[in-house]
Amino acid sequence: QVQLVESGGGSVQAGGSLRLSCAASGFIYSHYSMGWFRQAPGKEREGVAVIARGGSTRYADSVKGRFNISRDNAKNTLSLQMNSLKPEDTAMYYCAANEWDSVTMVRVNYNYWGQGTQVTVSS
Repeated sequence: QVQLVESGGGSVQAGGSLRLSCAASGFIYSHYSMGWFRQAPGKEREGVAVIARGGSTRYADSVKGRFNISRDNAKNTLSLQMNSLKPEDTAMYYCAANEWDSVTMVRVNYNYWGQGTQVTVSS
């Protein structure tokens, strides 16, 4: 069955870095666009970064210049390098897969979701 398993979350001080990973299985990974979303307590889930199956990327304005999304189709993995972290980056981070070649950040377009990994940034 389809699985998306996130890892790499943790606690870090402001200004620090974390690298999130997502291991995908159960579907043809290279055929899907992939995204990272996050949800803070009391807030809606929002798109953070997306990489289309064709390689195009898109970032939320709040993370541009600080986060970098990448994918390895040979290993069926997705990564998110997060630098210069801020307390407002604190959230549960989710990996998601979209069957279309798209950089959309609209949640309903995503077919599969992982369980999430927690990122906490302290000031």
